[in-house]
Amino acid sequence: MPAKNLTANRAALGHRLAYVLRHPDRVPRHLARSARDMWLRRRHPDHVSYYRAVMRFDTRADPDAAVGSHIRERWLALGQLQFDYLVGHGLRPAHRMLEIGCGNLRGGWRFIRHLEPGHYYGIDISPDILFAAQDTVVRMGLQQRLPTLTPVRDLTLEFLPEAHFDVVHAHSVFSHSPLPVIEECLANVGRVLAPGGWFDFTFDRTEGEEHQVLREDFYYRTETLVALAEQHGLRARFMADWEALPHGQSKIRVTRPG
Repeated sequence: MPAKNLTANRAALGHRLAYVLRHPDRVPRHLARSARDMWLRRRHPDHVSYYRAVMRFDTRADPDAAVGSHIRERWLALGQLQFDYLVGHGLRPAHRMLEIGCGNLRGGWRFIRHLEPGHYYGIDISPDILFAAQDTVVRMGLQQRLPTLTPVRDLTLEFLPEAHFDVVHAHSVFSHSPLPVIEECLANVGRVLAPGGWFDFTFDRTEGEEHQVLREDFYYRTETLVALAEQHGLRARFMADWEALPHGQSKIRVTRPG
């Protein structure tokens, strides 16, 4: 995988023009995304409903691509990467796991198979991708593992029990979220974490100016997200060992003090 470009501002005109010159074959797809963005922005002014509509479009075309994997082999490889990392960090079958933005279970089906029956809880803002997640459960023969798959309106997590989950996981969720959505999650995730539990999330990292592209891709400085977690009484640390793995995003781990 190419090295991360941590200084580029992908929203800047100069960067966009240079990208067009390097990748002229991608221009039609970008123009289609831009037109969709303008149309959906008028219909869905708040970000969650906007991105739910994006997922509806993308899932109808290809559920794997909707979660960022345009070929099946990549879908499987990224799921394996997530699974191996968490197991290597101590994810045990007895743990209770909440996956925020579980998608069509790219990593989730492996977690469901690893955990004791009933110990996996997946949530997503997109009902459409959760239908695809049900298909994954059937395809992988995981019905007896009793996974829970629930659509949500937001990330307040109000309907979930206090101090219940040993591991909370959000892969490629904050990379598509503005700061108010991220803060909503960080303000509430500590309540559902069990003592000694942790919350891992990935994000698109920049060391330059924070920016977004078409309201679908958001780039943040590490210190911004660490400080935001600390504002809500959480401890956060950058996971350097994840950085060495073949994935384009970075990872932060959040825990409750004490």
